[in-house]
Amino acid sequence: MNMGLFTLTEEQEMLRKVIREFVEAEIAPKAHEWDEQNYCPTELFGLLGEMGIIGTFVPEEYGGAGLGFIERSICLEELGRHSAGLAISVMAHQLCMGGILFFGTEEQKQKYLPDLASGKKIGALSLTEATGGSDFMGQKSTGEFKDGKWVLNGRKCFITNAAVADIDLWTVITGKNEKGRPVMTAFLIDKDTPGHTSGRVEHKIGLRSSNTGDVSCVNVTLGPEQMLAQEGSGPKIALSTIQEVGRAGMSAINVGILRGCLEESVKFSNERIIYGKPLNKLMNIQFAIAETKLDYETAWLLTYRAAAMKDQGLPCAGEFAQSKYLATEGAIRSAKRTIDLMGGYGAINEYPVGRFLRDALAGSTAGATSDVLKVVIAAETLKR
Repeated sequence: MNMGLFTLTEEQEMLRKVIREFVEAEIAPKAHEWDEQNYCPTELFGLLGEMGIIGTFVPEEYGGAGLGFIERSICLEELGRHSAGLAISVMAHQLCMGGILFFGTEEQKQKYLPDLASGKKIGALSLTEATGGSDFMGQKSTGEFKDGKWVLNGRKCFITNAAVADIDLWTVITGKNEKGRPVMTAFLIDKDTPGHTSGRVEHKIGLRSSNTGDVSCVNVTLGPEQMLAQEGSGPKIALSTIQEVGRAGMSAINVGILRGCLEESVKFSNERIIYGKPLNKLMNIQFAIAETKLDYETAWLLTYRAAAMKDQGLPCAGEFAQSKYLATEGAIRSAKRTIDLMGGYGAINEYPVGRFLRDALAGSTAGATSDVLKVVIAAETLKR
């Protein structure tokens, strides 16, 4: 990306064209059915892997596409335009991949990344507990070192890909430091590990083409080689993946929802005749479209600027907090605005705008609520 002009390169535009054509042909026609059936189409992960959509930012030596976060944003935006649920499943999968890529040993990268990048296996990040997602240091899951093995116990909730994941990145409390504060450590758990099971599946207001639910560990026994980084690295791993992989992904997905709102508004207002003329001749309709256009462009610019900073190795946690906040709130506003523009048609599920609103609302808590993001943005601003 040219940081002065905020334009995509020719190669990036070509990637967008290819992904868009694929999504419109293979995903858009099925998105309504997946939503109604609360169905996560995991059978597509292999195809998404072959196309490089899943392993976008994973180096080629580990089976990925060897691209960057701008390209990842392009892919998630295009998926999010028609199926934000599938997009968040891919995003959560990438949380697990990102944790391994950025913090794993060479052996862990060689073992896990090729299958994850190709979509042969699905990943999850299990961080949130019933005690609260934002207060992740207050979690109750534990890890105890016994006879040369780690024994994990606990329960996680609201985990995307909970029932479909083959590789689960878990965080647990493994003790206390010299100041009496909890020590959090991360582990990689394979699906067939005894004692590691998925529980209830949540029926969400939106993002229904993703799987969300509980995961439990009951005396799950792991070798030391399953620890990610070293003991006590859990907070760093969790914060990094949430701030710069999770919020980045949710920003792009909501940019996709925003584009959907904009395109549906224009299409409907062009075709709908009222008072003998197209709906778009009414000034209040033009105002609504202008506001949605501004929400989309603002979110797009913030999201892709932050992605460009990530690709250049610059600090970008604050920028992703801004983009996630603007994209989330903009998507909610614009979806409601589009429903208003369409009148009674906006309330009919044959049109996708109701799903846009539900998806935007359901995704508003992923990677931190808007109130938490405002705290992060203020702290970053005051620090600088």
